[in-house]
Amino acid sequence: MKETALYIHIPFCKQKCLYCDFPSFANSEGLMERYIEALCKEIKSVCNKKVSTIFIGGGTPTYLNLDALEKLKKSLEILDLSKNIEFTIEGNPGTFTKEKLKILKDMGVNRLSIGLQAAQDKLLKKLGRIHDFNSFIDSYNMARSMGFKNINIDLMFGLPDQTIEMWKYTLETIVRLNPEHLSCYSLILEEGTPFFNLYSEKDLPSEDIVSEMYSITKDFLNSKGYFQYEISNFSKQNLECKHNLVYWNLKNYIGIGSGAHSYYNGIRYRNETDVQKYVEKVMGYGNAIVESYENTKEDNIEEFMFLGLRKINGISIKEFKRRFGKDIFLVYGNIIKKYECENMIIIKEDRLYLSSRGIEISNYILSDFIIKI
Repeated sequence: MKETALYIHIPFCKQKCLYCDFPSFANSEGLMERYIEALCKEIKSVCNKKVSTIFIGGGTPTYLNLDALEKLKKSLEILDLSKNIEFTIEGNPGTFTKEKLKILKDMGVNRLSIGLQAAQDKLLKKLGRIHDFNSFIDSYNMARSMGFKNINIDLMFGLPDQTIEMWKYTLETIVRLNPEHLSCYSLILEEGTPFFNLYSEKDLPSEDIVSEMYSITKDFLNSKGYFQYEISNFSKQNLECKHNLVYWNLKNYIGIGSGAHSYYNGIRYRNETDVQKYVEKVMGYGNAIVESYENTKEDNIEEFMFLGLRKINGISIKEFKRRFGKDIFLVYGNIIKKYECENMIIIKEDRLYLSSRGIEISNYILSDFIIKI
């Protein structure tokens, strides 16, 4: 049986962060009970699949109450899970309790992803986070005491009023806690968010400073035993996020919940984003799919390249030929040659990957891999 990754979306938050453009909502607790019912019904649709990884994201999944978590736990019991499944749940400091962590343990969760973003309370406040740094420490220590041995921490750089020294302090402080995984993202001003209206590019650290912050991140984490395996992700040896690697390797995944996306056997589809409408559609029709299309061969080639080149070890030249029946150099020869000459792309044996400099301007390079028809 072909394995698939499973993503489960929890759209509820105590408070929406000012920079967030994900399909998540605050002040919607009244919909929580019916949403979980619909979610559990939709989960039944994947009981005939072999599930290799589970990732419960949001929103803030740990904002769910104990009753909702128990129902979710029960609904997952019918699934056919791989023996060594990686099972991640996201959570924000201030929403963890020992009771919730116990249910998550019993559910089979073996990896936590905790959203911190910065070690300075004034930056957290500016971001609209619900917690301060001390409540993060409390949540982290609580998770460790409950036996969670695989924890990721999300961090952000390039924030308004964030200096290089502040970013160094954040990295140094977090590494002392010895998490297994770190995700370090540069802030992007997304249209439609309060941040977009509050700030402009001139309010953020300059491009040069953001670039230096990124270089510091790579060098410092590498010196502390964290292996960079993707543009924004660093882990201890053999503790990469298997679920995210499914996305970057263009493998099958199914998304459950409002606004969730899926890619299965070359078909992409997505669910209704509006929580109320999602519930009505699942309860009434059994699914909430609002858009579905089959990727063309060109779509799959493009996605294979610009998702695969996010990984530090890039893509396999043989795998490209096996998947698409074409020589990669016949499709992208001129582009590859151009960036190889500029030392942005490296070809070594079967691998084609971005150099360190190439990673820094990856968005610019990856846009060249869109096939012009």
